[in-house]
Amino acid sequence: MAQTTAPEPLDHPTTSVPALLAWRVAETPDRPAYKFPLTGADGADTWQTITWAQAGERVRAIAAGLLSLGIGREQRVGILSSTRVEWVLCDLGILSAGGATTTVYPSSTAEETAYILADSDSRVCIVEDVAQLEKLRSQREHLPQLTKVVVIDSAARAGASGGAAPYRGGDGWELSLAELEALGREHLAKSPRAIDDVVAGIRGEELATLIYTSGTTGKPKGVRLVHECWAYEADAMISLRLMTIDDVEYLWLPLSHSFGKVLMAGQVRNGHLVAVDGRIPKLVDNLAVVQPTWMAAAPRIFEKVYNKVVQGTKDAGGLKWKIFRWAIGVGKKVSALRQQGKAPGWWLGLRARLAHRLVFSKLHARFGGKLRFFISGSAPLSREIAEFFHACGILILEGYGLTETSAATFVNRLDRFRFGTVGMPLPGTEARLAPEDGEILIKGPGVMRGYHNLPEETAAVLGDDGWLRTGDIGVIDEQGFLHITDRKKDLIKTSGGKYIAPQELEGKVKAACPFVSQVIVHGDRRNFVTALVTIDEEAIKPWAEHHGLAGRPYAALVADPAVRAVVQAAFDEVNATLPKFSTIKKFALLPRDLSIEDGELTPSLKVKRKAVEKKYAAMLDEMYAGAVADA
Repeated sequence: MAQTTAPEPLDHPTTSVPALLAWRVAETPDRPAYKFPLTGADGADTWQTITWAQAGERVRAIAAGLLSLGIGREQRVGILSSTRVEWVLCDLGILSAGGATTTVYPSSTAEETAYILADSDSRVCIVEDVAQLEKLRSQREHLPQLTKVVVIDSAARAGASGGAAPYRGGDGWELSLAELEALGREHLAKSPRAIDDVVAGIRGEELATLIYTSGTTGKPKGVRLVHECWAYEADAMISLRLMTIDDVEYLWLPLSHSFGKVLMAGQVRNGHLVAVDGRIPKLVDNLAVVQPTWMAAAPRIFEKVYNKVVQGTKDAGGLKWKIFRWAIGVGKKVSALRQQGKAPGWWLGLRARLAHRLVFSKLHARFGGKLRFFISGSAPLSREIAEFFHACGILILEGYGLTETSAATFVNRLDRFRFGTVGMPLPGTEARLAPEDGEILIKGPGVMRGYHNLPEETAAVLGDDGWLRTGDIGVIDEQGFLHITDRKKDLIKTSGGKYIAPQELEGKVKAACPFVSQVIVHGDRRNFVTALVTIDEEAIKPWAEHHGLAGRPYAALVADPAVRAVVQAAFDEVNATLPKFSTIKKFALLPRDLSIEDGELTPSLKVKRKAVEKKYAAMLDEMYAGAVADA
């Protein structure tokens, strides 16, 4: 196995996203840039499109408005909002004013929000609506440096009862986004080149973004990402030739997360149309409207689709299930050939076309009918699920990165991919494995410049030589593909001295049982391995109706022996493929699914393993009480 990868060369002409935006607006002013929904009084959405020229004008107005409020070079402006087109325009406006964006997850509590804004020394905060504004109002005494709050939906009210305070404050602390843009237009009328001069003077090493990591313990750390980070990422993404200017991207990921942010930078560089809407319940409906040619998502989205497709067809039974299994078998043969760069012969090709018409076309239609590929990131994607989708004719390119690396670091290519890996490094990025434990080390322009105000924490992961210690364990194969085996801190060492990578086992269980939502494999310093399991309530509903359990609440379902038997069968299937020491001897079904609101998932849908283990410590201990098993 290889221990290092040499960086591919990369031409790197730009130093900031504002410079890229100015170039993009001049290059393709009349091409569509953003598509977004406007919701009417009846709740129906009407989609509107703006061109690059129109987007550029709004960005300039926002930027000039911030200059008029006194925002200077590298001064922070917070954004507290869900994913929407105004998030994109405001972020670009902040950067074009020479400021730096502090991203805040909209699910953050008032106290968490105040901590991030205070720690970052944010002077202005842009909030989505009055519901978010109320968080700042309640913490105002702890935010003396916050001089202005800008409200995107200024007509909104917090709560439907009508008893909430109105948007408008009495002391000038609050203003609407429309008012900010009006201030900007006035500023530009007096100083037409104000924004041009700022953008021209931005240096690559100036701070662009502070993203606070959603750690499992302690206070979040602000990751310092400079203009050079995002400009490099944009250039590197384009060099892979995944996207074309005629593509349509659907962007729903949280823009407070680096995964969403890096997609923004890449789109400005490439110039394609992006449909922006972060409402997760609208995701499936939006696919039919937007008809994306590509989309990025977290693995949980693919797991849910997989569960629904497989279990729905299995529940239908009979001829439909037989045809489905035949089609998957044909698709896997075609997939195996395409992974080798080969095309199927005429007989296999004929069967593949029939399989697509009878089975796979329905799945393609669900995704809008024009999809070329998905990109998966934020958490590990099960190899089995990637292979299933490819058998259906849908390619998922898995990638890898951290907030500390501006998200994108490794990714599979359209013409060079290997399932079960996160691909090869982006051009301009170098990677190697630490000889003592296989920890992945990364060096390149996308690496952070440190944690904000935390020199000791920075020194612990970022050396003077520029190499970042990721905390992930991996293997680089002979062809340069990176296999992530686990988080360094998540590796389990049983009391028998055996090391186990829990994420690999968790992925296998999810692929074996379409009803499973989350799996947390446990066993560190224990004498055998166990697991906590949650059920996907939506996926199991049809099965429950066929087995006399219709209408039962989640807690009653997981307590039913029939449900437990189905999950046990999946564990038996997985255990049959494992060495004895890593088999999962016992499992417990949790009384509810994990959630962001209860502190068990990060906003990017990663499981907070330690938080879950702590919350269900008694349940874990019970599985080991009086038990004897070989490690």
